[in-house]
Amino acid sequence: MQLNGFLGGVHLAILVAFVCQNFPKGSISLLISNFFKTFGFWPWPAPVMLQDTMSPAGFPSETRSLMPIRLPCSPQEYCHTNITRSTFYKIRAELLRAHNLTRDLLRPDFDWHTLFEPFPYSKKYARFVKVYLSASNPDDLGDWVGWVKSRFRGLLVKLEDVQGLCDPNPTEYADTDVAEPNVVFYWGLQPGRTQFLDIEPVQKDFWKNITNGYQGSIGRMKLSIVQASQLLRNSQFDTGSGKRTKACWKIIDYNLQSVPTYSQHLPNYFVGYVAANGDTKYPSAGG
Repeated sequence: MQLNGFLGGVHLAILVAFVCQNFPKGSISLLISNFFKTFGFWPWPAPVMLQDTMSPAGFPSETRSLMPIRLPCSPQEYCHTNITRSTFYKIRAELLRAHNLTRDLLRPDFDWHTLFEPFPYSKKYARFVKVYLSASNPDDLGDWVGWVKSRFRGLLVKLEDVQGLCDPNPTEYADTDVAEPNVVFYWGLQPGRTQFLDIEPVQKDFWKNITNGYQGSIGRMKLSIVQASQLLRNSQFDTGSGKRTKACWKIIDYNLQSVPTYSQHLPNYFVGYVAANGDTKYPSAGG
């Protein structure tokens, strides 16, 4: 998530600690509700600090970031983030949406599951930037995808310059109609900015970025603009079909009988393929 311009585990841990520090006797439900209320209305870019012992003026370069969060350590410094204008807008919007969902915990029809509904990307956006990455074998693809993802912030900033806000869906998909191992990303484009049609200059600039300094076997990368109706079938995860998946980029032997399997804790989270005899043959990248 952090590579896509969102908050990472350290950032979220500090934000949670801040809320716990300010509501030391709060119940779990109250702490969750106050978390969304606190940071949904936080006066960013005012920094979040667990200990107010040092003026943020001592870190002018850090406090110019969109969501500065200070580490509780010595020497005192701020967490590095990849947040851009687009992801800042998305984070704020989701915090406010969660606040609206949790501000009345005592109502009879309150349901915690509403917080975990997947974001309806294919309903929210009509157009997407499709990021297609592929390689000749699964091992090369894993290295290639990791490297390209580490450069995603540069791509996001470039898209913001030419298109406006862009919503980088971090979910990885696989196009099973293509023989070569691949990973596909779909990033929602700001509604109303339909004049952005030529992505070739962005692709050339990003290709220079990702090939400069890469030590492994360079894979393939293709950027294109697609309509919501052109999304892969397994990326239509907001249709209520229950067939929401996380991509497995391990190449599959289609000669073997296998079925997809999902996490016992997260029924919509794909974890791999299971052979007909029950043996797990194709674990996902996430294990």
